[in-house]
Amino acid sequence: MAKLCVGIVNYLNSKPLAWSFLQEQHADLFEASYHPPARVAALLAEGALDIGLIPAIEVQRIPDLRVLPGLCVAATEEVRSVLLVHRGPIEEVRRVALDANSRTSAALVEILLADRYGLQPEYLPAQPDLEKMLASADAALLIGDPALRVDRERYRILDLAAEWRSLTGKPMVFAVWAVAPGVELAGRSSYFASSLRAGLESLPTLVAQSAEEMALSAEEIRAYLTDNLCFTLGDEQLAGLWEYYLRAHAHGLIEKPRPLTFVR
Repeated sequence: MAKLCVGIVNYLNSKPLAWSFLQEQHADLFEASYHPPARVAALLAEGALDIGLIPAIEVQRIPDLRVLPGLCVAATEEVRSVLLVHRGPIEEVRRVALDANSRTSAALVEILLADRYGLQPEYLPAQPDLEKMLASADAALLIGDPALRVDRERYRILDLAAEWRSLTGKPMVFAVWAVAPGVELAGRSSYFASSLRAGLESLPTLVAQSAEEMALSAEEIRAYLTDNLCFTLGDEQLAGLWEYYLRAHAHGLIEKPRPLTFVR
């Protein structure tokens, strides 16, 4: 069997899902590569990947994708790694610098500022350098590992998953595994669920390694992975995702939402 090319987001939040790939297991079946979220989506759309952990909004933008059931990166309450950082009152935000690596969260901040705060600021893409972002804008969207390192005593913070929960009462889904059109998994979809199981079973090792790599405490890492994040795409998560698609469409961020097609 030919290897399947798998694109994985190079953030801490993907490690439980991608644990088997990080350990280079099943290297005879999969060839893994690691990228920012927007890049994984672009490679999948170009046909350079067979499977990718992509921003959830891109399932609506890239035609004919299928989604692996039961797996995602989501948050029920606070997420801690998707933040709108600002210095002044949120009501005074007129320009927002968007982390160029983001797709789902870039749309989410636009939805939240409009629907929750009645704001229609200007949005501009930027590299995830907080000081440079805030030098040219009133607020900055940061995602992933850079967001986890933000000094919360120095800045005002909106946690976008918590804001979404307050607005809708639903969880927020940030990423899903998606399969490119025409790709035959040949029975290999089960390896992705088993990778998550292995990641959760190996949590002490994952936490210790990540704490050292990121210069954060093991307690912070463990709480983030176990309390803030959810990796199960269940009924509640699907309801939250559909609500997100409806609002994204209402704001002109996607065309009319299509129901998800799952891999069987």
